[in-house]
Amino acid sequence: MKILQTALSAVAATAFALGSTAAFAYPDKPVTIVVPFAAGGPTDKVARDLAEAMRGPLGNQPIVIENVGGAGGTLGAARVAKAANDGHTLLLHHIGLATAPALYRSLSFKPLEDFEFAGMINEVPMTLIGRSTLPANNYAELSKWLNDNKGKINLANAGIGAASHLCGLLFQQAVQIDMATIPYKGTGPAMTDLLGGQVDLMCDQTTNTTSQIESGKVKAFAVTTSKRLTTPALRALPTLDEAGVKGFNVSVWHGLYAPKGTPKAVVDKVNAALKTALKDPEFVKRQEALGAVIVTDARTNGADHKKFVEAEIAKWAPVIRAAGQYAD
Repeated sequence: MKILQTALSAVAATAFALGSTAAFAYPDKPVTIVVPFAAGGPTDKVARDLAEAMRGPLGNQPIVIENVGGAGGTLGAARVAKAANDGHTLLLHHIGLATAPALYRSLSFKPLEDFEFAGMINEVPMTLIGRSTLPANNYAELSKWLNDNKGKINLANAGIGAASHLCGLLFQQAVQIDMATIPYKGTGPAMTDLLGGQVDLMCDQTTNTTSQIESGKVKAFAVTTSKRLTTPALRALPTLDEAGVKGFNVSVWHGLYAPKGTPKAVVDKVNAALKTALKDPEFVKRQEALGAVIVTDARTNGADHKKFVEAEIAKWAPVIRAAGQYAD
């Protein structure tokens, strides 16, 4: 028996040593970051900027961006959930990771169970905007217009499950006014119809709305975050909370994930590289240009980010179910 125990101990020690060596050597080949959306969008931009900032901290190994779009980001997430758990395939996802369980009746992965959480990256504020011909010029006037035009209001979004869709749902619930939700195939066509006056309102990321606000092509009424923004074009806008929609706080956040079972030492290396990247001056500059706010609190830690995502799932599930708007 003692001989068997000794042998087993030796095997376990060897396995541990090999695992430690593998983790220490990580990464020993190019790292792929899967973006579950098409190239050129806001999440893709975050991923490419982050990859550049993380390359040095990860030993200058190449970091490849793989766009796996479709089904509201669920195809790309599923791809990473099933990938080899050696840390060489990562997922960069946004708020959609937390809303997918409520939006999709059949989901091939479990956000809280099928990933190792590496940490949170940023938060992108959103703005409530309207067509230029709306008679309202500030939120107080908009609120009156909304109440005077119940049953006649159109609210555009970039598609079921998009950030603009989620923000719109929460806004309708908060003001207790039902609006005709008009889903488009992306922000581009939704914005085109808003500019043309075919729809009344849209709630979307600053990355998509700031230039239109600056040009005066749309009317801006409020920002969705708990604090006012410092961006020159947006700093005069009140928060919805200030305007009377108490407790309203929505932003599009991004996080980094590895497949479940990725060794802790590897996840720790990814987390350390992420934290270094979040302090990189060029990365910070690029993100600020997009209107994004770099996360600097405890959510940059994997465990704290996971708690945040868990809270987001609990926050959005009743909103989505109450609206009865599902993606499948």
